[in-house]
Amino acid sequence: MIKSILNTKPKHRFMEMMEDEAKKAFALSIYFGAWFCALSLLAATILDEHPIPLSIFGFAIVKGALSAKFLLISQAAFPMKVDKAKGLIRSLLLQSLIYVGIVLGLNYIEAGVEGLIHGKNFWDSLGAFGKANPLRVVAMCIVYWLIVWPYLVLIGLKITLGSNATIAILFGDRSKPDLPVSET
Repeated sequence: MIKSILNTKPKHRFMEMMEDEAKKAFALSIYFGAWFCALSLLAATILDEHPIPLSIFGFAIVKGALSAKFLLISQAAFPMKVDKAKGLIRSLLLQSLIYVGIVLGLNYIEAGVEGLIHGKNFWDSLGAFGKANPLRVVAMCIVYWLIVWPYLVLIGLKITLGSNATIAILFGDRSKPDLPVSET
């Protein structure tokens, strides 16, 4: 009986970790999906498309899920570290650029593999990423960094302050009654 109790604890911890990772991946996919849907809508309105094809939103949601996966891989490879002496922003700035670099590299590989799936040469598909326009790739990196940065700051706050304090700061403390805030 003791063996069965000891054997269930690691399984239970593993299941909890898997559940936490799945929740994190789902939330991050929703976050990125919302951003990419907004950018797709912006692009469609700039191009003055009528009617706006709904398929662009499906692709945006898939791109959001892939980007979430790539960011989580980046975080697994280079876990976030917040140095209290440097503060949150300086601690995360270099890490955010590393994450964007890793995601960019993974997007290049994804383009190459997608080319292989469609019967194209891997290296040609790799070179065609971003329509083979370096300025477009840089613009994509800047937009991606602007999307990733608030997420990383939120995670940095959770690391520094803890989940409960971060949730209380962002959404209020449910354990305290609603009292008006006085201006000083």
